[in-house]
Amino acid sequence: MLGTVDYSAVDTNESKLFTLIEIPDLERHPVWESILDDEADELSVFPVRDLPVAGLEGRFVGTRVQFANGDLHWATLFYLHANDSRKTEQFLSLRIERNGKWFGLARYWDVDYERRGPEALARFLGLPLEEIFPIRYDVREYSMGNPAALAGEVPKEPRERLPEDVIIKMIVS
Repeated sequence: MLGTVDYSAVDTNESKLFTLIEIPDLERHPVWESILDDEADELSVFPVRDLPVAGLEGRFVGTRVQFANGDLHWATLFYLHANDSRKTEQFLSLRIERNGKWFGLARYWDVDYERRGPEALARFLGLPLEEIFPIRYDVREYSMGNPAALAGEVPKEPRERLPEDVIIKMIVS
């Protein structure tokens, strides 16, 4: 989520602590960039002004996602790879909002998958799994890139489970 800021593209006057981002912030500015600050205790984020962006590295997108039952929910999507749909499928991370609280869905390879996986999301939302998954997203209006990487689905179970060594290679490439 950390990136190098092009200060001409972000509005540093509207910086916020990441933990304080709310729905009205995402409605005003769907794309945010973070700055690594070794001195800060919390992550600061800045809205990106000029959309669509060239890429989403170091950025997150706030948008509404659609559940299998058709309901729309606010979410923040991280680790979108604008030109690589396979990386997006493996690394996409999302947080779902409900009544002012956020739930971060773990990926199958995250160490806390048992605590933050699909079943935990269903409990958080008070919905059966079949009403939630697949979760559809579309951020093509916010970023240039491969449409298959910018619009897709988050299934309950991944289509492809990669071994740890392959995941690590994808992270560093």
